[in-house]
Amino acid sequence: MDVLSDVLLALRLQGAVYYDITARAPFVAQSPPTQVIAAKVAADAEHLIGFHVITSGSCWVEAVDEPETPVLLQAGQIVIFPSGEANVLASEPGMRGTPDLPRYYRPLSQALPFVIDINGDSSASECRIVCGYFACDTRPFNPLLESLPRMLHGPVSAASWGWMSRLLDTAVQASGDREAGQEAMLSKLSELMLLEALRAHIDGLPPGTRNWVAGLRDPQIGAILRLIHGRFAEPWTLDLLARESSMSRSSLADRFTGYVGVPPMTYLAQWRVQVAAGLLQNRSVSVAQAANTVGYRSESAFNRAFKRLVGEAPGTWRRRAGDDIGDGR
Repeated sequence: MDVLSDVLLALRLQGAVYYDITARAPFVAQSPPTQVIAAKVAADAEHLIGFHVITSGSCWVEAVDEPETPVLLQAGQIVIFPSGEANVLASEPGMRGTPDLPRYYRPLSQALPFVIDINGDSSASECRIVCGYFACDTRPFNPLLESLPRMLHGPVSAASWGWMSRLLDTAVQASGDREAGQEAMLSKLSELMLLEALRAHIDGLPPGTRNWVAGLRDPQIGAILRLIHGRFAEPWTLDLLARESSMSRSSLADRFTGYVGVPPMTYLAQWRVQVAAGLLQNRSVSVAQAANTVGYRSESAFNRAFKRLVGEAPGTWRRRAGDDIGDGR
């Protein structure tokens, strides 16, 4: 079981490339917080993650509200803002601009991406940036977002960048001609680049890091997470998990909680609820069927667990989630 892929699928991650930007110095492009433009960009998304990929040249990137040391991005690198923070891409560090809010909308009569040319000195080096968003769920349980930094950046691997950049160029150019399937190609490419960035982030974590993504890399905690995600409907107990992982109950509980933030059985309950919430998006699936699928032999026990973790009964949650989507929230 690939736990990271499992989580991304359950959270309904979907990427979209919105902008193909060509810029020459001096230039600055400032993006607003994603919650400001979420309703226009992806009406049914619970959360938007902003990203930028540098396809040629270089530029500086930093968060707006809590600036850290500016980062110089080179061609073949991606930067992601998991919390959707306002951010700046510029030819020099410290520059600020004003977001062009009318540009943020989902077009009905043309294919993405929008092509933008930021003029500067015609003799200056050109920087090309592909920008977009990942839509995902945050409720009822999203273990990934909490364990990512405010700004995640790094290179796409050399092995992947060659074919990714060629496909990216092809898809962006063809989208201007509205060729069938190009927008979907860009969407899947952006999702692949997110996976690349997450893998690089996990591989580069310092040894002492303790959070959910670091747990994926740890041999023992990674094995437990694979058991839970791959066999979530089984009647697990702490004793059974300890036996499967060749750990003592106390060692398992302490080590798992140290990485993931909650005990193993709490995590199992949270993940079951997340899977069940996805099943309940399908109106043809009853609450009893969802409960049985995720390992509850009693609908009442499932209702109690769901309400304890989510704050409302599964039927109420399903009705409200459907209303939110219908209202474009």
